[in-house]
Amino acid sequence: MLDIGISKIMLVAGIALVVIGPERLPKVARMAGTLIGRAQRYVADVKAEVNRSIELEELTKVREQFETAARDMSQSVSGGLHDATRDVNAALGQGVDGDTPTYEPYNWDSAPAPTAYKPPKKNWRIKRSAVPQWYKKSENVRRHVQSGAARVARFRPARSTRSF
Repeated sequence: MLDIGISKIMLVAGIALVVIGPERLPKVARMAGTLIGRAQRYVADVKAEVNRSIELEELTKVREQFETAARDMSQSVSGGLHDATRDVNAALGQGVDGDTPTYEPYNWDSAPAPTAYKPPKKNWRIKRSAVPQWYKKSENVRRHVQSGAARVARFRPARSTRSF
């Protein structure tokens, strides 16, 4: 790496003072500081982007592992359910004596179609009930609408009539 000490920085500053001149040196120093700041922000942005992409790859791997585990679990559960259903159907299909089937599976195709949903008719203009005024007063419920200016005027402290 570069080995830059105080003596080398002072040497560069002296040469810059001679070459650039004392009038333009502050402006050049400000510009150099601005450029260095921009470069540092750019490097920080690149680092953050790389970190985000690495985290995204890790999350993708974790998601894939979770999906494969869920798929395996689903297959094992569905396989077990299929085996249990087959055993139950075999047991019910033989009947009590072993020769007459007493179980007939339900035919879902012949089931009646569900009726369409009809929302209840409500007349929103008619007031259903009223809350008593004594309850509103005891629970500090607003009993009438008040504008913002009226509310400010209501809660404004009283002005004193004395002058100082």
